[in-house]
Amino acid sequence: MNLLAIDTATEKFSIAIAAERQGRRDTWFFEADAGMRHSELAMDCVDMLMRKAELVPGDIGGVVCMGGPGSFTGLRIGFSMAKGLALSLGIPFAPVSTLDCLAGPLAPWPGIAVPVLDAKKRAFFCALYREGERISPDMDATPVEIAKAIAQNIFPKPETEGPMEHVLLFGPGAEMLYGELGLLWESDPGNARLKAAVKHGKGVRWGNAETLLEMALEKGLFAEGGGAADASPEYIRKSDAELSKHRLNPMGI
Repeated sequence: MNLLAIDTATEKFSIAIAAERQGRRDTWFFEADAGMRHSELAMDCVDMLMRKAELVPGDIGGVVCMGGPGSFTGLRIGFSMAKGLALSLGIPFAPVSTLDCLAGPLAPWPGIAVPVLDAKKRAFFCALYREGERISPDMDATPVEIAKAIAQNIFPKPETEGPMEHVLLFGPGAEMLYGELGLLWESDPGNARLKAAVKHGKGVRWGNAETLLEMALEKGLFAEGGGAADASPEYIRKSDAELSKHRLNPMGI
C-alpha cells in the first residue's frame, strides 16, 4: 500500500510518502521549520512529493496524520487535510498520538524518555515512556506536576541508594522544561539526585511524518481497509474560546 503521512502538530512541519514497488518500499520526505505556515505549504509539498515518487492521487491507499496533542491550529489543519484527501479519494484515514510518534525513535533509550511540547501558559504536553512503552497518560502539566511524575516513576526511587536511571527530555518544548525543572530542583537540595538524572536531548530529532509512516505500518492501521474516519484531534486542553464560553456560561445552558 502507498501511504501519505502529514505532520502539522508543531512548528516542525513534515510530509512523507511511502511507495511500494516490486517488493520494496521507497520513502520521500519533506521537512521545514514552518512556524504556523502549514496551510500555505501543505498541498504544494504533497504535490511535489507525489511527482518525486511518480505517483498520482489515485495511487495512494491511506492517509495518516498526527492525532494530538499539539498546536490547536496545526492539528485542525492536519486533520482537515487528511480527512479531505481520504474522503475525496475514497481511502482510509487514521491518526497516531503525537507523543507516541515523538517517543517511537527513542525506544532504545536506557531509562525514561519524555517527549515534550510547549503547551503555553507555563505548562507542557508530555508523557513518560520506558523502552517504547507508555508509563503515564498524556499530560497537560506544570513543571511541578511533571517533576512529581518523574519522581514517582524513576527507578530506583530518589530516596533510595544505587545508580538512578536517566530521564531524557526531548522535543520542541524540552529545553524550556529542562530549565524550569532545574530551577525547581535547585531550590530543594533534597532533589539533587533527580536533577542529576535528567538530561536534555538537545539536537535529538523528534517524531515526524517518516515516523508516522513507520508506526502506521507497524500497527497495521490500514490492514483490511481499516481506518478511523470519525476520529478527531486529541487536544487534551480546551481551547481559549471554549474556556471563555464556559466562564460565561458555566452551567452549559
